Amino acid sequence: MSRRKLGSSTLFVFFSCIVLLRSGFLQLVRCQVGEFTPPKLQDPSNLDFLTRLAYNGLDNLTSDILSSKLIQDYSFCIEDPEAEWNTAFNFSSDLSFVAACLAKTGDVTPRLCNVAEMEVYFNSLKNGWNHIKPNRNCNSTHWVAGCEPGWACSTGSDEHTDFKNIHQIPERQSDCQSCCEGFFCPYGITCMMPCPLGSYCPLATFNPSTSMCAPYSYKPPPGNSSHTCGGANVWTDARSSDELFCTAGSYCPSSTETKPCSSGNYCPVGSTDEKRCFKLTTCDTKTESQDIHAYGIMLIAALSTLLIIIYNCSDQILTTRERRYAKSREAAAQTVREKTRARARWKAAKEAAKKHSQEFRSQFSGRFSKKNLPNSDQVKILNQTESETMSDLYPSLSPTPSQAKKTEPVHLMNMMYEIEGDSASFDLESREVNGKKISSKEKDIHTHSQIFKYAYAQLEKEKAQQQRDKDLTFSGVISMAMDRGPIKRPLIEISFRDLTVTLKGKHKDLLRSVTGKIRPGRITAIMGPSGAGKTTFLSALAGKAVGCTVSGMIFINGKAISIHSYRKIIGFVPQDDIVHGNLTVEENLWFSARCRLSADLRKPDKVLIVERVIDALGLQAIRGSLVGTVEKRGISGGQRKRVNVGLELVMEPSLLFLDEPTSGLDSSSSQLLLRALRREALEGVNICMVVHQPSYTLFQMFDDLILLARGGLTVYHGPVKNVEDYFSSLGIDIPDRINPPDYFIDILEGMVKTSSSSGVSYTELPVRWMLHNGYPVPPDLRKYAGPGTSPLNGDHGHEIPFSVPEERSFAGEVWQDVKCNVERQRDMIRHNFLRSTDLSNRRTPSTFVQYKYFLGRVGKQRLREAKTQAVDYLILLIAGACLGSLTKANDMNFGFGAYTYTIIAVSLLCKIAALRSFSLDKLQYWRESASGISSLAHFVSKDTVDLFNTLIKPVVYLSMFYFFSNPRSSFAYNYIVLLCLVYCVTGIGYVLAIFLEPGPSQLCSVLLPVVLTLLSTQSNGSKFVKLLADFCYPKWALEAFVIANAERYYGVWLLTRCGALLKYGYNVHHWILRLCTLILAGIICRAIAFIGMVTLQKK
Repeated sequence: MSRRKLGSSTLFVFFSCIVLLRSGFLQLVRCQVGEFTPPKLQDPSNLDFLTRLAYNGLDNLTSDILSSKLIQDYSFCIEDPEAEWNTAFNFSSDLSFVAACLAKTGDVTPRLCNVAEMEVYFNSLKNGWNHIKPNRNCNSTHWVAGCEPGWACSTGSDEHTDFKNIHQIPERQSDCQSCCEGFFCPYGITCMMPCPLGSYCPLATFNPSTSMCAPYSYKPPPGNSSHTCGGANVWTDARSSDELFCTAGSYCPSSTETKPCSSGNYCPVGSTDEKRCFKLTTCDTKTESQDIHAYGIMLIAALSTLLIIIYNCSDQILTTRERRYAKSREAAAQTVREKTRARARWKAAKEAAKKHSQEFRSQFSGRFSKKNLPNSDQVKILNQTESETMSDLYPSLSPTPSQAKKTEPVHLMNMMYEIEGDSASFDLESREVNGKKISSKEKDIHTHSQIFKYAYAQLEKEKAQQQRDKDLTFSGVISMAMDRGPIKRPLIEISFRDLTVTLKGKHKDLLRSVTGKIRPGRITAIMGPSGAGKTTFLSALAGKAVGCTVSGMIFINGKAISIHSYRKIIGFVPQDDIVHGNLTVEENLWFSARCRLSADLRKPDKVLIVERVIDALGLQAIRGSLVGTVEKRGISGGQRKRVNVGLELVMEPSLLFLDEPTSGLDSSSSQLLLRALRREALEGVNICMVVHQPSYTLFQMFDDLILLARGGLTVYHGPVKNVEDYFSSLGIDIPDRINPPDYFIDILEGMVKTSSSSGVSYTELPVRWMLHNGYPVPPDLRKYAGPGTSPLNGDHGHEIPFSVPEERSFAGEVWQDVKCNVERQRDMIRHNFLRSTDLSNRRTPSTFVQYKYFLGRVGKQRLREAKTQAVDYLILLIAGACLGSLTKANDMNFGFGAYTYTIIAVSLLCKIAALRSFSLDKLQYWRESASGISSLAHFVSKDTVDLFNTLIKPVVYLSMFYFFSNPRSSFAYNYIVLLCLVYCVTGIGYVLAIFLEPGPSQLCSVLLPVVLTLLSTQSNGSKFVKLLADFCYPKWALEAFVIANAERYYGVWLLTRCGALLKYGYNVHHWILRLCTLILAGIICRAIAFIGMVTLQKK
């Protein structure tokens, strides 16, 4: 018999199966698949012989009913049969109602229902408990007194009752009388069944005012004055009839006794004993539930206080830590500066002493002959130290103790010895590092103070070395290059031939026939008017051209290999300042250095590199300042631009691309940036940068120039010092007091016409450069090769036509745009998954090490966003309080409605908060990923930090909701389910944040929980809707919530529990499965989000 055939109430046959009286009590056991034997209880000696005889007659009844096919489909509402049997039908504590029934009827067994009768009763419940199916004893032609509600009859002494017979109803027509106390006798059936624990089944009394049999809702048959009110008449789902349930505020130790709940205790509906109220709660007499709002108020106060503290003091935590770190750094820097000044004074004193010594020798050279001077004395003087010689020859220069106090501090000598020792040790460390050896002194550098002393000492030495060449003259540059020794970084030279970049779909050339070379150790500037393809050229060289067809040849160090093979030692500075606004300048630089420098590099050397970049870019004064965001102002735009460049300098690149790094900078900042780049060029770095109309001073600091015209054609490519001579050879002379770069761009824009004597138009300049270098001229440009060619007529004469666009229809244009977008997405995915052989010879930190770096960075960002987190928690508190107050946990549906709103609210709030994890820093991630930083470390670190919110948010919400709605399930069970729900919806939020733009992702985060929850709660939908609901996470969470709450309803609530679970389609054995499903869905969503993050990133 199927579940649907029996209906929502038939399943409860199990609960009303009459079981044997063992050891003197009557047992009612649930019918269930498989064999089950109820607990054996001791045979009470105080029961009379008739009670024991009745028990012995039903000894084998339980096993027969439990194996019945009638109820084998309804194990979905029972988790532990033995425990449920004890809570519902263990009458061992009070058998008085059995003895009373025996005394009244003489025998109980002939009046008990068998399986067939119970089937008739429970089948009738699906149409309403008062619509009984006609049977052998009660039908339209034969109706005895036992058919009336609250009455029962006996089978007779000569007829044996077969309790396990599921097909035949025994004939019960004799000795009809009212139902015994503690039993219920349904309408239309002449047998009786025991009432479960938690029920109250007294004999009914007639109420003249209502003509009803109180406390039940049936009337005695009219016209039969001898037929009185009987006992209880029905036990069914509480939503249909709650007459048998022990009333709220009272408890029923047995089914025939009820007692009011005393003060300090509470008694919900269907209680068998009193439940002690918690401390700080108020429980008066006859209280149904304890008032635990005090705990909610206490949690509100505690959490609000904590959130206010976090809200106001979050920045102070990091500020204090940074201040302590800065003090250590400043103290080390101050010590190094004092030692440097002392060393300078010491050297000045030594030089003065040498000068006086030479003067003394020249003065006395005529008085003393070398022949008269003993050789031994001369040798002795030569063997003496310089200070001893000065003391012997110049006693006046050796001060007395009193003079020493006036001229120089006593500790100056000690400081000098320390300086010389430190300098020697630093030099030793540098040599040991190059020789790949570790000395004992190197091992001593491990504290912050020692590391900073090492770094600043090296910086002071470099500054002293650069002091002679601060103007960067030619001789100064050569001197600096000679002093620096051999270049340590790998050299990268890029040459290109007929490089052409064509936009897919539109077949428009963005760059055309560009040939040349950029060399290491030189700064190459790319200039040209707007639309000349400067950024396109830079992107093509860097391997970042997406949605375009790149033709021609690009050679890396003379070999046709991918530039991605050197990704670890190539830096790319984008035009936009893509930096983390909620980190300080130093934190941004340090993170880039840690993740991109060699893993074999020691920490002191990493500190030296970062400090060198900070000093070179002039960021020392703002190193501890937040970069800032749109909402929170930080450093200035020019400083932000220098930080943007510094992110690439700290990784010590061999090839550096910069896209308009001087845009937005003033003259002094631009020169400071160019000086820093010049220093990198002296290390052998190949620097290629796009600039837009630089000043003449900056222009002279470049080594090479690539000048592009509109259409991406080359006008000039060569040394900067020869560009004016080249244009002069074409008859184009630069007027006085005009900046050459501005004049060149004005000519290429067509704003300034060339002189008529030159005979060269700006449209001919690319062709002239091709002819000058012997490059082949494309066919469509050969008409400009002749002398005296004039520019094209018309408004667009400055454009060089190369193809005639094909006429397309509107549909054709739309289809072409779709194809272009598809090809662009395909190129992006191909670029993202492109893997080339690593030829950089740099071993960067592993994914796990980068994960630790990411974890520290994301932790700092979250602490600085503590105010936003506090607002999220406050909203959760308010939502929990409102929903807990407005949607009480209803006993009839086990909190189904309240939990439905909980799922919507928590899903919406947590999903929107999860969007911030990946939607706010997409640009930063794309930049970091393009440079080789681990995407897996980036994703897992953010998810790890978000786990803190995943653990805390359920506590915050339940601290209000649980204590206001007061469900029967424990706080721990609600927390576990809500924890799994938050983990699941957080993963969904990741997917929305990565695959959608901020606007659509927020809209989906609001609509998705509402739509899926409504879909999951449709009980009368079509098969397709129900199948679709099985894949919705709200259904999994709602089932787990309802099951956890329903398991706390037992005894008389068993029919209600099974009816509700059957209606919703839930299974009490699926609680763990639903939790695992939520967790698995969260993991799958995270995997999808990670794949999307890696696949859809824009480089």
